[in-house]
Amino acid sequence: MMQGRMTGCGKLLAHLMLLLLLPGVANAEDTVEKTLFLVTESDRVVAANADTGQFFTLDLHAKETVERSQVASAVAVLVTNQRFAAIGAFPGGWRSIRRKAGETFISAEAEGYSALVVTSDRILSFSGRKGSWSFTNR
Repeated sequence: MMQGRMTGCGKLLAHLMLLLLLPGVANAEDTVEKTLFLVTESDRVVAANADTGQFFTLDLHAKETVERSQVASAVAVLVTNQRFAAIGAFPGGWRSIRRKAGETFISAEAEGYSALVVTSDRILSFSGRKGSWSFTNR
């Protein structure tokens, strides 16, 4: 009787099963749980972080209006007529970058921990993990 020893077919079958299960494990790690939510009011935008129980308020300036907002699992980006603002699940608080004079907003998107804003003059990205903006001119 063969106890405790695998045959060649048994080893091959075990390896194949392991290979089939590994992509599921990798995908589970890539999934970002929804933690950020936005509430837009006439004079402010409130970000709620469900994981930490914190609330962060972005006060809108005089004559500032929200043009677009995108919310993903762990990052949110806000486009106003005066600035771009974003918040991530890890670092606390809103981070803003001013719009240039005459800069036209083209698009915004957010996914996972990352946000992207495209304008007539720049491509801007925000890291929700680091809480920082970066950009390049077009």
